[in-house]
Amino acid sequence: MIREPCGTCFLPVPGGRRLVAQRVLVGRCADRGGREERSKGEAMQKSESHRGVQMRNKLTDNCDLRTSSSAQVKHGTTVQQSKSSSSTSSPESARKLHPRPSDKLNPKTINPFGEQSRAPSAFAAIYSKGGIPCRLVHGSVKHKLQWECPPEKLPFDPLLITLAEGLRETKHPYTFVSKEGFRELLLVTGAPEKAVPLLPRLIPVLKAALVHVDDEVFERGLNALVQLSVVVGPSLNDHLKHLLTSLSKRLRDKKFKEPITTALQKLEQHGGSGSLIIIKSKIPTYCSICC
Repeated sequence: MIREPCGTCFLPVPGGRRLVAQRVLVGRCADRGGREERSKGEAMQKSESHRGVQMRNKLTDNCDLRTSSSAQVKHGTTVQQSKSSSSTSSPESARKLHPRPSDKLNPKTINPFGEQSRAPSAFAAIYSKGGIPCRLVHGSVKHKLQWECPPEKLPFDPLLITLAEGLRETKHPYTFVSKEGFRELLLVTGAPEKAVPLLPRLIPVLKAALVHVDDEVFERGLNALVQLSVVVGPSLNDHLKHLLTSLSKRLRDKKFKEPITTALQKLEQHGGSGSLIIIKSKIPTYCSICC
């Protein structure tokens, strides 16, 4: 019996053929074991390489996210810096941050050549377009109006109503043109026949001037009401009650007590006894001129 080594042990081989067969078998076993080990190693390498690829992808994504976020932060910082630099570089902001001593002596004024924040009124727009057939003549002592044609040839509708709307203006030359134009138009021949049909449209416009917060506008409206009463006479009595409420409120102001009382006396004088009844119903403290 012959013993041949097989790894760490010896196998008994009865003969030579058996010995050769045992060697072949041992070699095949060794090859099979090597192939299995190699396949296991390759599988482990593949799994490790797959894990490495996943880790690299994660790291790349994190880097991309960090890069994009940092870029956004830098962009926002740049925009803020540009805004702050532009705001601080403007002269107005610099003046606000560091006011000059001369600013107290030079108050803010309106730029006549700049764009106005508020739209022009209806009367100002009509006047600028030539809708009022007169122009202002500046004199050395006082101003006057120069009409393009004689006022008696002009239609009262809508010129008289437009001039009444201009009584609420607060800027020159609109204030003078509206006040003087209304007065001169009522002085023409045939004014009563032209003005009476316009009373339903004139009264709301005059009322708007009488309730205006500006004292000068109120005075112009009060004078226009007296001028109208001189022309239309008792025809104004039917509309008088709509105007007396604002006059009674202004009577509480001492500086307007005398001009309003004078105006009421004019209304009574030109409106007759019917106007006195209406005035007393709205202003009980009024004393008639007949007393």
